[in-house]
Amino acid sequence: MDKESYFIKQIASNKYIGDDGAVVFKKLSRKEKYVYSMDAFFEDVHFKRDWLSLFQIAKKAMLVNISDAIVMNAVPKYALLSIAIPSFYTKKDLKDLAEGFKQVSKEYGIEIIGGDTISNTKLDISVTIISLTKNPIYRSGTNKGDLICYTGELGSSKKDLDKLFNNQKIDQNSKFIEPKLKGEFFYKISKYINSALDISDGLFFELERLSKMNKVGFEFIDEIKEDIGCSGEEYEILFTFDKKHQDKIAKIAKQFDIKLNIFAKATKGSFECICKKHHF
Repeated sequence: MDKESYFIKQIASNKYIGDDGAVVFKKLSRKEKYVYSMDAFFEDVHFKRDWLSLFQIAKKAMLVNISDAIVMNAVPKYALLSIAIPSFYTKKDLKDLAEGFKQVSKEYGIEIIGGDTISNTKLDISVTIISLTKNPIYRSGTNKGDLICYTGELGSSKKDLDKLFNNQKIDQNSKFIEPKLKGEFFYKISKYINSALDISDGLFFELERLSKMNKVGFEFIDEIKEDIGCSGEEYEILFTFDKKHQDKIAKIAKQFDIKLNIFAKATKGSFECICKKHHF
């Protein structure tokens, strides 16, 4: 039983739930809309303390939330932080944690406007990002005949996670430690695409989401091996578009040195993920 989907259905009584962020209302200009997105980043669920420094943990907690805003075609403006902090943390620990949040906030022009802190036995972080968009991109919108594409390379995060579970060290430039977001590229191609989401739970998981939301299946152009399709924590962008925009998107990708992988076409049917469930 997919308990995550079951639980969400119990509370999904409005139109806002189902995407990477909720588009809530228009700004005074009537052209811009607010997008709210939130993710949890919990010790021993999403990370172990001996895998990442506190500085790296704070940075990743921010970046995975910013990733959601980007694929909604929204520009992050504000952040709210909820942090449960172990009582044994030192002042240096707290400073390292704060520096991670501040560095990413500065890089993306985000203002941290509030939140909450409590004492806990483990480090648990929840980040809410408030963004603005003139043209939100949803997971819905995929049309039959659309080409399906993802950016970059997939698989390295799963390999690095396997190493960490085996007490091996990984490269400090690993995407598992610090996701490599592609915001500028996505904002440029947004007017040419029909739907999008980030690859946080693995390509096959995200394809199942697209399939259910749009009632489509996929005709694969290239075979996707299981170690690629099931690799989570990638934070590459999965998006769909009409073939007529392929050259324009490819040109923009070249400008930003982004690798595009057009691997399937949306068709009649359905798609079910074959990967082991990692949500409860």
